[in-house]
Amino acid sequence: MPIEWTLRPTDDAPTRARLQLWPYRSLPKRGFAGFIGGTAALIALPLVTVLGTPVLWALLPFLAAAVAGVWWALSRSYRDGEVLETLEIDERRIRLTRRERGRADRVWEADPYWVELRLHEGDRPVPAYLTLRGAGREVELGAFLPEDERRALAEELQRLLTRLSRH
Repeated sequence: MPIEWTLRPTDDAPTRARLQLWPYRSLPKRGFAGFIGGTAALIALPLVTVLGTPVLWALLPFLAAAVAGVWWALSRSYRDGEVLETLEIDERRIRLTRRERGRADRVWEADPYWVELRLHEGDRPVPAYLTLRGAGREVELGAFLPEDERRALAEELQRLLTRLSRH
C-alpha cells in the first residue's frame, strides 16, 4: 500500500503524526527492463522469417519505433507519477506538502482544531474525493490512491483529528 506512517499516532501520544502518500506502481522499475526486453523479443520473433531479405529492412524501422514508443510511454508514466504527499500533524498545526517532479513544492498549513476533513461523493474528479479544509483553502489529499484506501485513510485521519480537538 502506498501509505506510510513514519510517526504513527497512538493513544499515549495522539498529538504528533507524519504520513507519506505516493502513487501505486504496478510495474516496479526492476521489471521495466524485463518488460522492454520481452516486448522487443516478441516483436522481433516474426522477423526471423524475413532474415536476409529486403523486407526485414522495410519492417525494422516500424518495429523499432513500436519498442521506442513503449519505452517512452512507460518512462513518461514513471515521471508523471513521481508525487509525494507528506502530511505532518501536531497539536499546533497540520501541514500538507506535495512534491512533484519539475514543480515547486506546494504547501498548505492550518490549525488542526479548525481543519475539516471531507470525503466527497458524487461529481468529483475521483470517487470518494478526500479533502482537507482550513485556513481559507480546501486541498485534496491522496487523489492518486484507490477509492478503498482513500476511505480507510479518511477514517483514520478523522479519528486523529477528533483526538487532537479534545486535547
